[in-house]
Amino acid sequence: MKQSGIHSNTLLEWLLLLGVEWGAYPPNRVLVQNLDRDKLLPNSLCLRLVGSRVQRCLRLSVAAVLALSLASVLCCSPAARAASDAPKPNPSQSYIGPGSPLLQAGFRQLYELNFSGAREKILSYQQSHPTDPIGKAAEAASYLYEEFNAKGIFTSKFFLNDDKLLNGADGTPAENRNLPFLRADQETRRMAQATLKTYPHDARALLALTLADGMESDYDAFIIKKQMDGLGLMKRAEREANALLAIDPNDDDAYVALGASDYVIGCLPSYKRAFLWFGGIHGDRDRGMQEMQLAADHGQYLRPFAKILLALACEREHQPARARALLSQLTTEFPQNPRFARELALLNARTSGD
Repeated sequence: MKQSGIHSNTLLEWLLLLGVEWGAYPPNRVLVQNLDRDKLLPNSLCLRLVGSRVQRCLRLSVAAVLALSLASVLCCSPAARAASDAPKPNPSQSYIGPGSPLLQAGFRQLYELNFSGAREKILSYQQSHPTDPIGKAAEAASYLYEEFNAKGIFTSKFFLNDDKLLNGADGTPAENRNLPFLRADQETRRMAQATLKTYPHDARALLALTLADGMESDYDAFIIKKQMDGLGLMKRAEREANALLAIDPNDDDAYVALGASDYVIGCLPSYKRAFLWFGGIHGDRDRGMQEMQLAADHGQYLRPFAKILLALACEREHQPARARALLSQLTTEFPQNPRFARELALLNARTSGD
């Protein structure tokens, strides 16, 4: 059997000699003297030439290993981990609060029943803030609130009538179909979901998603009379509202979705509540009114909406004094809205003998 140029029993010695030749470690005099250079390396000049090249490669490899090790240490440091785990900046924070008077003005005109004026302000806001999904949600709200006003949804005549509250407004689903609302609502949802893919903790996008699902829930239940679809969306809006409050506990507009869900489900007949209970859908009228009170006290955009819902719920629960206080506040704040003044007058007439 043909053997290689370097015998296996001298391979270790050859490697040790290479280490001395390349300067990998200081030569051990006794060790080197015991090595037979002539047998191992017949051409020492060739060895040195090859050795110098290998030495450079080894040095580059060592440098690369050291660099990778240093990078690994830096990436695993507490500071690096904190930086990587830190939430991405929220692009919509600048829209919140007093920084959006145009949007606030749009919502105010909405509650004054000036729907065309409200949309004019809202569309102007969208042009200056094209990535904020709340602008599109406000547009959807303008179409839905206009239809609710036409159908008398937010009136005692509707809200105190169990048949209407639980079975929806007059008219067929085809007659009541509101395409402008549906388009704006779907666009709100698309924009919010796109933002949440990049910024999963964006409170603004979560609020828009909560509004979109909450509004479509009301539309399904009251306008096109798809109560089960409406309940499904209502519970989804409730989950989104809870996610929003986990990120921003001070966003009290989220309590509108929570309060409406708890109260409306709590108003269902017992046999329907039992059926929904098996599907994981629960309601509680008292808790719903408490949640609506939080939105009525501290909401940013939906405070008047929460007040009228809560006032009508108080009338259903035989709490006229509380309902009167809320309606009086709305009448004073929005004198251009005749609905609020009319509901206050009707309440006073119904309770005049109390």
